[in-house]
Amino acid sequence: MDSLKIALLEKTGHDHGFEHVLSANPQAVCLASAQHPTRVTVTGTADDGYQVCFATTSATLPGEMARSFPQWTSADSHFLTPGNTELATLLLRAASLSRALPNQVARSYEDAVSEELAALPPETLHTEVERMVRQRIGQQKFREAMLTYWGGACAVTGLALPDVLRASHAKPWAECESDAERLDVFNGFLLTANLDALFDRFLISFDSQGRLLLSPALAPVDLQRLSLSPELRLRWLAAEHEPYLQFHRAMMQRNFPTP
Repeated sequence: MDSLKIALLEKTGHDHGFEHVLSANPQAVCLASAQHPTRVTVTGTADDGYQVCFATTSATLPGEMARSFPQWTSADSHFLTPGNTELATLLLRAASLSRALPNQVARSYEDAVSEELAALPPETLHTEVERMVRQRIGQQKFREAMLTYWGGACAVTGLALPDVLRASHAKPWAECESDAERLDVFNGFLLTANLDALFDRFLISFDSQGRLLLSPALAPVDLQRLSLSPELRLRWLAAEHEPYLQFHRAMMQRNFPTP
């Protein structure tokens, strides 16, 4: 790669979630970020495209990236992009997911909680205040992660209007055993307000293939008015969703037993 192409790679990385240049030479450009732990190595190919290799501590990032970009995934789990525009798309998704996937969200959550509690007058601090701060910040961080993971669109309908989208927990906040569970991006779905209300009350759920499950408590006229049908399904479903969905389906069955 010549100096112009290296400079273009560095700018593309800076503008799309990888602002630090670890090394740059004609063979490869290595990029990183202070916002997440993922690193990327980009090399040029004979046809003026790029080979991209991610180094990450996230066990789920490689699979999510391969699902998002099957057209660019090579047999050795590298990515082959035909040009700079495609490279920018790839880097932006990797950086966004690296901030949203498990562990990274939990770390930013703890930092935010500590900062807010430290700013409060000592005489106001007690267990209930801390609980409320943790829940408010936790819900905010969970929503941000869900918007990132689902690309700002409903997990079922694809509607991309953030004002009407809700971050729905599959295993409710109060039922989770740890903050890691509460903030796990796989513990829920980004849903439109009507689907969120139904999902939250266990009136709908999803099977292991992502197909919509309907509670027997919903009458046919309800389904018609809500525009619900068994043909609806999740846009995608990761293996990491399944433990939380199993919990949600069990709650649906307990609350609304099948006749």
